[in-house]
Amino acid sequence: TIRPVRRSYYDPSSAPGKGVVWEWENDSGTWTPYDMDVGITIQRAYEKQHPWVDLSAIGFCYIIDFATMGQINRQTQRKRRVRRRLDMVYPLVSGTLPKSQSWPASPGAAAAPPVPACTCPQCLLVMSVKATAGPSTATLQPRRATPAPPATPKPPLPTTGPKAPDGVAVVRGSLKLLAVQGSRRQAASTPALSSAGASSSPPGIGSSKGSRPSLGTLNRSHLQRLAIAQSRVLIASGVPTVPVKNLTGSSPVNPALAGITGILMSAAGLPVCLTRPPKLVLHPPPVSKSEIQSIPGISHSCRKTTKKQAKKGKTPEEVLKKYLQKVRHPPDEDCTICMERLSAPSGYKGPQVAVKPDLVGKLVKCSHVFHLHCLVAMYNNGNKDGSLQCPTCKTIYGVKTGTQPPGKMEYHIIPHALPGHADCKTIRIIYNIPPGVQGPEHPNPGKSFTARGFPRHCYLPDSEKGRKVLKLLLVAWDRRLIFAIGTSSTTGESDTVIWNEIHHKTEFGSNLTGHGYPDINYLDNVLAELAAQGITEESLAQEKD
Repeated sequence: TIRPVRRSYYDPSSAPGKGVVWEWENDSGTWTPYDMDVGITIQRAYEKQHPWVDLSAIGFCYIIDFATMGQINRQTQRKRRVRRRLDMVYPLVSGTLPKSQSWPASPGAAAAPPVPACTCPQCLLVMSVKATAGPSTATLQPRRATPAPPATPKPPLPTTGPKAPDGVAVVRGSLKLLAVQGSRRQAASTPALSSAGASSSPPGIGSSKGSRPSLGTLNRSHLQRLAIAQSRVLIASGVPTVPVKNLTGSSPVNPALAGITGILMSAAGLPVCLTRPPKLVLHPPPVSKSEIQSIPGISHSCRKTTKKQAKKGKTPEEVLKKYLQKVRHPPDEDCTICMERLSAPSGYKGPQVAVKPDLVGKLVKCSHVFHLHCLVAMYNNGNKDGSLQCPTCKTIYGVKTGTQPPGKMEYHIIPHALPGHADCKTIRIIYNIPPGVQGPEHPNPGKSFTARGFPRHCYLPDSEKGRKVLKLLLVAWDRRLIFAIGTSSTTGESDTVIWNEIHHKTEFGSNLTGHGYPDINYLDNVLAELAAQGITEESLAQEKD
């Protein structure tokens, strides 16, 4: 049975071009990928930071909500989870290419009356390649005892090049390089690679006897040597590599797809080198207790937090009095909290506070001006920890604390290096927060919360800057700023423990998810995130005091 096949090209900036796949959770709990066009539509909306996208415009009655990572059926209101994967790598091609192609034509076309040559994009592309490169479709034939063919000019080859990994599979539309390199080294029993005219019929249709021998007659070791030799040439010359999962494994599915990929790309004369994809490495090799070391300059190796201790004795008015100056003549501008003019009374309509609505104050550090009535209301709606954060510029007054639930933080040195930090060992941080019941400072007091994925392992280089980051993370932990209770952006689950705007590296030996190494800017970025929470080197001195 012969069936037509087709291939599609996508822009490198699209979802398949970046290796992004969107999937939905089916009734059996497994994940099913969306059709390519649907995935591209979802990814485009995601990159534009839209809160949701309606798929009815492309024929589906679904809404994708990025805040909860869920798919909602507009008719039944049924909700399913969705997820975004970043580990699907697609083959890359170069040049100006059409969007879609199909090949071959119907098998019965040869018996039909003569018709004009096919003008589909693929046929035009293939014919143009053949016209410029000459006969280039390689066939395998037994070596004959005939005089050596005329010398073929050698392509420039590098003297040294990257070694192809074991098991690399190589496919190319024209195997002239392989013929030049390999035919001079192989014994007389090795098949020669010679160019033959391209045949429009698939293998097995209209082909003469002996033109395509069975692969079973080929010497395995010779073929492996030829494949590796050509792969070195292709990789060194800049041929795109296509990572393929399970290249030598027992499952036939992925290797079969790899072969089809190579066949389709070689049909247009495009070279391709199939390799194994990089693997996700979340954890370091096993470490014994004797290899674990304490961190110099940091006492202990574990830190615990308990439930929040309520601060007593200070009213909101007393707290704000430390950070404000009264303004007798308000400027002619809006209060950025209630959006009313500062010269008019506050527009806040919530619970009454013991401050006149027409009083105006200026924050002493940043000099931003607000209604006192609005600032007291904002403080009452926050954590009430004695600190205040300017709603305009985020300047922090006092010591900011969070609502992180009780848990434990462990930290030590392990004798392994992170990618990009080969000159030092690694600091491993282990966070462990159990599930529990929300307190009065949490979104839903009295309701239970979950804690997924704990213990969570995070990694820092054991360098001077890495130790500085660890010390500041310890301050953030003590101030309950590393975690919070809310809605997970990855699973959509509510009332669960989530990260609180201080990014951590949870991937030890790779960076496939974006949460690993190498990342030359990570330490600087996390220092900036800590500073945004009011945690700087000055905080270390405050903690000692």
